[in-house]
Order: sequence, then C-alpha cells, then structure tokens
Amino acid sequence: MFPLGTVIAAILANTKNSVVGPLRIFLRHGAAGLLALGIADSSFLILPFGNDLLLLTLIAGKHSLALEYVPIATAGSVIGIFLLDLVARKGGEAGLEKMMSQKRFDYWKKRINERAAYAIILGCLAPPPFPFRAVIVAASALQYPRRKLLSLAFVSRFARFSIVAALAVIFGRQVLSMVRSSAFFWAMIGFAVVCVIGTAYSVVGWIRRRRKMKN
Repeated sequence: MFPLGTVIAAILANTKNSVVGPLRIFLRHGAAGLLALGIADSSFLILPFGNDLLLLTLIAGKHSLALEYVPIATAGSVIGIFLLDLVARKGGEAGLEKMMSQKRFDYWKKRINERAAYAIILGCLAPPPFPFRAVIVAASALQYPRRKLLSLAFVSRFARFSIVAALAVIFGRQVLSMVRSSAFFWAMIGFAVVCVIGTAYSVVGWIRRRRKMKN
C-alpha cells in the first residue's frame, strides 16, 4: 500500500504536467508554436498569460530572438482577434444582447460608443483579469470599423510584447527561474481556476437568460 504522501506527490506531479505540458508543446515548435498559441490565445482559448509566458521563455533562453519573435507574437494575436471579430460581427448587436444581461449590455454599448479606441487599446495592453475578449466582442458586435480595430490591436499588442521581450532580455535568468518555480505554478493554477469559475458563471447566466426569452 502506497504512503499517502507518495500518492499526493504523484497527483501533484501529474497536475503540473497536465497544465505545463501544453505550453511545452508550443515551446518545442519555436516561432510556429508562438504564432499558433497567439492565434488561439486571442480568439477562443482561455490560457491566462499563455502567450506572454511562451514569449518570455523563448526570449529569456536566447535574447537574439526578440526582434523575430515580437512581430510573430503580434501577428498571431491579431489573427486571433480577427477570428473573434468575424464571429462577433456576424452576430451583431442582437447577438451581443443575448450573450449578457441588459445591464452589462448597456454598459458595453455605452463604453464602445463613447470610448471604443481607448477600450480596445487598454484591452490589448492590459494583462488579465482585464476583460480583453469582452472588449473585442462588444466592439465587433456593435460594428466598430474592422480596419481600425485591427490596427489598434496590432499597435497595442506590439507594444505589450515589446515590453515582455525587454523584461525577458533584462531579467532572463530570473524569468526562467520564476517560471519553473512551484510558487509560480500554483499561482497560475489559482488564476486558471478563477477563470474557469468565471466562465462557467457567465455560461450559466447566458443559458438562463436564453430560457427566459424563450418562455
């Protein structure tokens, strides 16, 4: 019979591998992995700091890659935003209204109508928990010009990833040590749990509102 401590250690190890594993897959593919994760992370995949972590790790390991990887990360993110835009823009204002409560809908409509550019720039620059996807979906659904949306997203994401690259170059060893630490791993686990709970809460609320509308 295995000691309880051994069993718990094995469970924790498997948990860590299941979380860090997908990031390592992208890491092994270098620029292609960065582009792919950028597309997924900015469209429909929820992986807190995933793209930033991958970029940090790649550049911290080899500083000369910064000039190559920052544009690639930016391109992947903008492509992901474009895919999100395609879906949200097609649903339009009516689709957006069905996705959220009336109060939230009125809030986002007012914010996009009054300060869309500011919201998009902040959404693309700020790290989680800023509601990046909510900003993009609201702007697209309310028919904010696509060219302006993608232009603002490109400039903002390029600035954000340039900052990440600079941090990786300046604090390379510390960055790698931090990313590999247990404390950082558990911090990411906690943040991911919060994101999952928040997403589940939103989905349940959306389903309830849909049922009320049908009744």
